Amino acid sequence: MNTRPYKYTILKKTYSFWLSAICLVGTIAIQSCSKRSGKEPADYVDPFIGTDFYGHTFPGAVVPFGMIQLSPDHDTKGWTYSSGYSYSDSTIEGFSHTHFSGVGMTTGGDILLMPTVKDKIQTSPGTKDNPDSGYRSRYNKDDENATPGYYSVLLKDDNIKAELTATKRVGMHRYTFPKARRSNILLDLAHEIGKDDKSGKSVLKIVGDSTIEGYKDANGTMVYFVAKFSRPFDYYGTWDSDYSTPESAEGYWPYKDEEKGLNVGAFVSYATKEAEQILVKVAVSFVSVEGARNNLKTEIPDWDFDKVKNNAHKAWNDELTKVSVKISDESKKQIFYTAVYRSLLAQYIGQDVDGQYMGMDNKVHTAKGYDFVPNFSCWDTYRSQHPLLTIIAPNHVNDLVKSIAAKTSEFGWLPAQHFRNEFGQGMVGDHLVPVIVDAYIKGYRDWDIEGLYNAMRRKALELPTAPLPASAGRSGLTDYMSLGYAPCDVVTESVPNTLELAYNDWCIAQLADALGKKEDAALFYKRAQNYKNVYDPSTQFMRPRRKNGAWLEEKGNNEQKIDSVGAHHYYRYFDPLLVGRRPNRHYTESNAWQYLWSVQHDAKGLVTLLGGDEAFNNRLDTFFTMDASISEPKYVGVVGTIGQYVHGNQPSHHVAYLYNYASAPWKTQYRTREIMQKFYRTGPGGLSGNEDMGSLSSWFVLSSMGIYSVTPGSSNYAIGSPMFDEVSINLKDNKTFSIIAKNNSPENKYIQSATLNGKPFNRCFIDHAEIMAGGELVFEMGATPNKTWGVGKDALPYSFSK
Repeated sequence: MNTRPYKYTILKKTYSFWLSAICLVGTIAIQSCSKRSGKEPADYVDPFIGTDFYGHTFPGAVVPFGMIQLSPDHDTKGWTYSSGYSYSDSTIEGFSHTHFSGVGMTTGGDILLMPTVKDKIQTSPGTKDNPDSGYRSRYNKDDENATPGYYSVLLKDDNIKAELTATKRVGMHRYTFPKARRSNILLDLAHEIGKDDKSGKSVLKIVGDSTIEGYKDANGTMVYFVAKFSRPFDYYGTWDSDYSTPESAEGYWPYKDEEKGLNVGAFVSYATKEAEQILVKVAVSFVSVEGARNNLKTEIPDWDFDKVKNNAHKAWNDELTKVSVKISDESKKQIFYTAVYRSLLAQYIGQDVDGQYMGMDNKVHTAKGYDFVPNFSCWDTYRSQHPLLTIIAPNHVNDLVKSIAAKTSEFGWLPAQHFRNEFGQGMVGDHLVPVIVDAYIKGYRDWDIEGLYNAMRRKALELPTAPLPASAGRSGLTDYMSLGYAPCDVVTESVPNTLELAYNDWCIAQLADALGKKEDAALFYKRAQNYKNVYDPSTQFMRPRRKNGAWLEEKGNNEQKIDSVGAHHYYRYFDPLLVGRRPNRHYTESNAWQYLWSVQHDAKGLVTLLGGDEAFNNRLDTFFTMDASISEPKYVGVVGTIGQYVHGNQPSHHVAYLYNYASAPWKTQYRTREIMQKFYRTGPGGLSGNEDMGSLSSWFVLSSMGIYSVTPGSSNYAIGSPMFDEVSINLKDNKTFSIIAKNNSPENKYIQSATLNGKPFNRCFIDHAEIMAGGELVFEMGATPNKTWGVGKDALPYSFSK
């Protein structure tokens, strides 16, 4: 595994600051990128964490919730380059303005710029094996640096220093060129991560003597841009790579030009002096070119790169100071603050400075009084990221739910997981439901709850009708309602479908109960028990079940046979260790061992199904101690395994906390601390797999505090093992909630006793309201388990059966 030393960036400091520092400390000690003695939270962030080992993060410049993610791209093809960047690579294609943090899909990478020093314009990036065949450049890792809101690298081939920073809607480039007769900046609209035949034509136009405008159809999403250069062009041209002569037009100003096509681009050229800097401001809009112009004029009206960079750093520091930690191990602070950083950059806004955004009905709307969010990777994020935001980013929570309400109104239906405001059911379940309900239960209510409730209820009871696509509905809903489960000979991933819809129905029941809709609550609470209908007592697994009620046969002599249902094919036998590949699977990215525990809303009910506390704990012990290599087929690219526990995949994320529900909270303390120690590290390989829009990082932030939301939609957080000596959360009304772990160390992972605001605290959960009220939760830690702490029926977190 690669490791990367933490880098600091020396910020510009004024003379008066240094004079003040001398007066304060009596000596000059330049140690880090801080404006005061000691480090600020943003100084601990390492954007390179997760850029290797399938973390799929990117190191580029972004501000909190900003829709510009300006970052280098190594390649655009294949799952490895979902973020465009893979740390082990040593050549850069260029710097594009849209990326997704840690996703398993390939999209983004729009509006690429690349500086070169060449007499001949090259219109394609070339290959990694032969960088000289295109405009890509080699670079050394020692010449690459990133801090929150800033990225820089020396492009070795042409000796160009590239620096990037950003506001919410504008990316800013600063290129330092050598002395050259022809220094170029290329703008390639053909560049796109995972580009396929669905992407449409692009248009660009040279406007005036220092501006390029245009748009591209990025797989159905229109991305408009305006690129403004700090110096008038000496020379310029455009190309269409689908023609044999790439430079379709070029000339000295004042000639104008426009290019349309699938693979078009433009170049501008300058004669540069040694160390001459050319700056470029690139504004993006999903609405119009005029929107991009307005974004540019509003957010970066001048050419002060360092001011933008410093403002970006300050924006991050303002967000990160909402939660602070104390521990002597500096590396743990780096991991923590980077995890908070990742948790806050994954969800980003989609509207222009005037509030306009492109709705799910392909019409322009205006977000009034809130920020519109176009992406919801909710199968991943409902579990950890959204509950975390209710604690550390409360101002953003209402924005998220209002965005869901707007999408529902425009789409005519409650959507599920989707990206770029385009509906496409990517994962099993209906998980915008827990995002809404968790926010409501925790007191976030600045939106039309009746409208959203009716949309949830309708989707849970009806199938969509034209013009809505059939895929917009709940998969297998008709059978789920009539049989109480999704049959495996009708529905792909039938077991997760049943388990996750049962949880979604429990969420709707919770909301119906809170709204006084008692009949609805009774209906959905009953449906919340459908998980029991796929539990097979003979094997003690959640097992695929056919429409006729028969269990899917166990593995026998028919291993190679499959069933076909429409375009989907399934293994005909049941093997609890089989991890099928889509679409050949009954479990979502998991096997029967891993999905056995997916009863988040009724953990105590699962304990009962498995035979009570002792039997449940023995089964869970087996899960964590099994040989991970015996799964069929073996995991490829999935990391973070302890037995059959796979931390790189979200269905496992709550499992270590389930011991709390079976009177063994000390085992939760052991396993959660083990997971944090093993799977969160410094360096590019510091994440245990795909970040999935902040969900891995959010898990760490919550768990390192010592809490986790096993059941979003309940206001309870299960207690784990706090990693830090102290965590302080800044709340509204100048209140603070602190979690203090006395006698804490890697060995002292077990809770001996606890107090909440000075009173004895002997339960393994805390409520959201208790956190928001402020105060102190103090743990006494030790090296051996205290098996009497946090046990008993009143000590358990929420469970439907309890």
